[in-house]
Amino acid sequence: MSLCSVLPLFISTPPTTTTSKSLQRGNRNWALQRLRIVAKSKSDASPSSSTPTSLLSFLCPLLTLLSGKDPSQPRNFTLELALSSLASLSRFAWGKKSIAESSISTEITSELPLSLQLFEFEACPFCRRVREALTELDLSVEVYPCPKGSVRHREVVSRTGGKEQFPFLIDKKNGISMYESGDIVKYLFEQYGEGRSPSLGLLESTVFTGWMPTILRAGRGMTRWVYSRPDPPPGKLELFSYENNPNARIVREALCELELPYILQNVGEGSHRMKLLLNASGSKEVPFFIDHNTGFESGDCTTILSYLFQTYSTVIL
Repeated sequence: MSLCSVLPLFISTPPTTTTSKSLQRGNRNWALQRLRIVAKSKSDASPSSSTPTSLLSFLCPLLTLLSGKDPSQPRNFTLELALSSLASLSRFAWGKKSIAESSISTEITSELPLSLQLFEFEACPFCRRVREALTELDLSVEVYPCPKGSVRHREVVSRTGGKEQFPFLIDKKNGISMYESGDIVKYLFEQYGEGRSPSLGLLESTVFTGWMPTILRAGRGMTRWVYSRPDPPPGKLELFSYENNPNARIVREALCELELPYILQNVGEGSHRMKLLLNASGSKEVPFFIDHNTGFESGDCTTILSYLFQTYSTVIL
């Protein structure tokens, strides 16, 4: 999908003569109006007040220095998988299974128009919390990676929302644009959770363990690779994944470092999208990656990485 389809910030403020009445109703429409107002107030906040952004700005060069390797070069995948597995363990069960049990029998296809667009980057602990919520809610989303050094997607966020802060969610169906991971998670559960609440500790856990995957992975998925193509692929890339899967994390990191937009098909345990994965790959294992531009398909992490860096770089590897 073209980035031109990104919606501008939508604000709907009730007339002052009906404000008290709308507050008393407390219904779904009022909740959406409130969220729109929250999105606007967050956008108007001073960028300098964003401590997480400042901390990540400090960590970016430090972790890149510690990793010390070109992401396109051959890796020790035993070590890679071990560190990614530790990163998954540090987040316990968050982002592993779907809690939307009533949707298991729902017929799903990959051609459904997607309402949600998420601008984020893989190494960000606050973006991770949103992706964990998306796994729990069994929601697919268009992901627009915004690594440090972005040449496309960060500018879209600044133009659309008013500042460069992540995560940034757009829900085209409801005309919602919003920052702040906690607000985004609460909105997703209010709108798509069918009365459910986030799993215990999801909102609070970022303070205690949210940074562990970022540190354990030495900042992978934080900075744009210098030889990434400046132009996006013409057609869609599609990744079957769930947030806490160690192999899928490594692929998402590469997609972020190459700044490649993709359709994220969440297939956590109990997902109603599992049949779609089985039809595509013949297996329930993730990651499974499809490049609809070339017809490439693979469920092997090392093969996917090799393909991505060879296909979407400006140098011959």
